[in-house]
Amino acid sequence: MRRMRVMTATAAVVLGCGEPTPNAGETEAATTQEASSDGTSSGAASEPEPTTTAATATTSTGDVPTTEAATTEAPEPNPYPEPGAFPPDEGPGGPNVAFTDEQLGVECATLDGGMDGDVGGGELHDTEEHHNLVQMFNGYLLMPWSPEYGVNSGVTFYDVSDPCAPKAVGSHQSPEMRESHSMGFSNVGDRWYMVVDQMRLLQGGGIEFWDITDPTAMAVVSKVEVPNFFYPDAYQRVTLSVFWQAPYVYVAGADNGIFIIDAGDPLNPELVYQHKFDPILRAGQVQVVGNLLMVSAAEGVRTALLDVSKPDFPQPIAGGEFAIPREAYFSNLGGGFAYYAPKEGGGGLIVYDISNPNAPALVGDFSSGGNGGYVFVKDEFAFVGESEFANIYDISDPSDPTPVRTMMLTGDLDTITPIGNVAVLSVDDKADADRGSTIVPWVKEVDETPPRVTWAWPADGATDLPLTSRFGLTFSEFVATKSAWAGSVRLYETGTDPALTRVDGHVSAQEVIVNFSPKAPLKPGTQYTLEVPAGGIHDYNGNAIVEPFVITFTTAGG
Repeated sequence: MRRMRVMTATAAVVLGCGEPTPNAGETEAATTQEASSDGTSSGAASEPEPTTTAATATTSTGDVPTTEAATTEAPEPNPYPEPGAFPPDEGPGGPNVAFTDEQLGVECATLDGGMDGDVGGGELHDTEEHHNLVQMFNGYLLMPWSPEYGVNSGVTFYDVSDPCAPKAVGSHQSPEMRESHSMGFSNVGDRWYMVVDQMRLLQGGGIEFWDITDPTAMAVVSKVEVPNFFYPDAYQRVTLSVFWQAPYVYVAGADNGIFIIDAGDPLNPELVYQHKFDPILRAGQVQVVGNLLMVSAAEGVRTALLDVSKPDFPQPIAGGEFAIPREAYFSNLGGGFAYYAPKEGGGGLIVYDISNPNAPALVGDFSSGGNGGYVFVKDEFAFVGESEFANIYDISDPSDPTPVRTMMLTGDLDTITPIGNVAVLSVDDKADADRGSTIVPWVKEVDETPPRVTWAWPADGATDLPLTSRFGLTFSEFVATKSAWAGSVRLYETGTDPALTRVDGHVSAQEVIVNFSPKAPLKPGTQYTLEVPAGGIHDYNGNAIVEPFVITFTTAGG
């Protein structure tokens, strides 16, 4: 059993691509794990009792994780599959209806958790009207419904090919799922899993894993409860977001810092590390692109960039902590930029250039008169929920964010999620009955624009990379999770036959971010090529990437 280590970040600092140095003050903690008496699930339709991992911290001296070196024996030829040969989605995909000018900005449908016709106060129906982010998965719209206090919560899948006539295709309840500010995805074998926040009211909480392979037979299969979780401290000692860079899940734990979960086996996840900040940074949003982790404060001004080239041993990056001009609630990243939804000083949008993590720089700051919640980016537009309204901003010039459309929905309108040519507006408090989310067209034409790579980390030409490095890309829009796989994201030794030197790794996607994590350390002193071929990565509407993307890196040593 691995031991969960706890480290307070004070002194150890690395350069953007450098090898981290262990902090002398690092501590470890013992992790205990309790498996359910029914064992683990093999993916059957009936729901197993979920397994729970509970972690408590004790002090000891700690060590740096070690892994076995990759074999140097020449492998048998193993050609890559065709980029677009991934298993097809079961659902019809994103919105496939065009609109008129008069329909733009006008609500055309509502989404209320539970199956069609399931109304009233029944337990299978969303009675709280607390909604946040939605995403597409497996060709369907996936909508969690859960208040921050985790009562009467669940997930519903919708067919939104005709977005103004959505059809529920599957729904499942979890009494412990907490308000979901983010969702992570990964597959193991032929099963697909999702991770979200979890809580037992006044008893503890952390995260929980769902098997979502079949939208009509979803099941909660395991959970991990983290140390010092406490609610009703809504922002102080709870979990606020998750990011799954397979096989690790990074959890923003508010004042408790960042928790790292080894989820290589989602049926038996294990808490392996807790990273604390001194002074405290109230970790709200956490995202990972390759070796770079970004965490921003919930209702604060601080952001920290960390090196996770050793994925369960984060290290501060020299120059990588900064304060934005106004308090923000949440952030997002893409294209080498960090985007913030400010609360103080009139809402709007703040943009930072983080393409050089050693020297983040303010690019744009626009005040709208709102009170920011969450922000997402699609192509050259940012979508910001601002409590009393939601704005779409033109960010083609990130130094000059310009509002182009305002939308309304009764309640605390913190979230607007772009899904093809429509936006899903969601309120997480004070909604009208059965109106937690609505669908509003924002572009006339069906989305036929292919995704493109907008940024990579480590950067092209990077040298002296740690052998445990992982490689990340951001795209111009949310990508179809299943399209990020071995055929569409490739890593191999430069100048060789890829079939002979391809690197086996985990490929995972969350929102606009795609990561490749090698399963074994890379060779020292070796140049590698990261390739995203045309025809592989797809967006929610099935548009495949057209422009191939190729960069190279060199590892340290040799």
